[in-house]
Amino acid sequence: MRLILVGPPGAGKGTQAARLVANHNIPQLSTGDMLRAAVAAETPIGLKAKAVMDAGGLVSDEIVVGIIRDRIKEPDAKNGFILDGFPRTIAQADALADMLKDNGLELDAVIELRVDQTKLVDRIINRAAEAKAAGQPVRKDDDPEVFKDRLSAYNRDTAVVIPYYEKAGLLTVVDGMQSIDAVSAEIEAVLKQSQEA
Repeated sequence: MRLILVGPPGAGKGTQAARLVANHNIPQLSTGDMLRAAVAAETPIGLKAKAVMDAGGLVSDEIVVGIIRDRIKEPDAKNGFILDGFPRTIAQADALADMLKDNGLELDAVIELRVDQTKLVDRIINRAAEAKAAGQPVRKDDDPEVFKDRLSAYNRDTAVVIPYYEKAGLLTVVDGMQSIDAVSAEIEAVLKQSQEA
């Protein structure tokens, strides 16, 4: 089973990916984690990424795609994987399609966790206020301004892949404002349907 989870920060992708990993015994491929792992392992692509990151630059599509290409060939990804945070651009989506085709693979589903973004900001503000009231440090991601910047970046850069997958007939929208269990149940139903198709 090969799937992509898309949705803005705070939509619950990480929570749902963790459940899918446990239920289906397939890895979650987070580009950030893989970049750090490739850098630590000093792989050829990791060394390229390190040079760019050390110079304060953004890692190119070519490097990110190279890391994904290497990662999906590892034994634990043989039965599938969950992509989270990739693809972020149309170029990356095209590269992923080519990469899967070259390996005789295809995507089973692209699931968008659709949420009310105004409520997401409120949720973050409330979470930050609760942490302050309890005398706990506020997570950097829970700073409303930081969160709004991340949300803007998502809407500007990453949301463009949603119409791409919709046009390809792979996209299913799940209401991310439901309870965690309800979202999980809906995702499982989508996956069951895609495997029966």
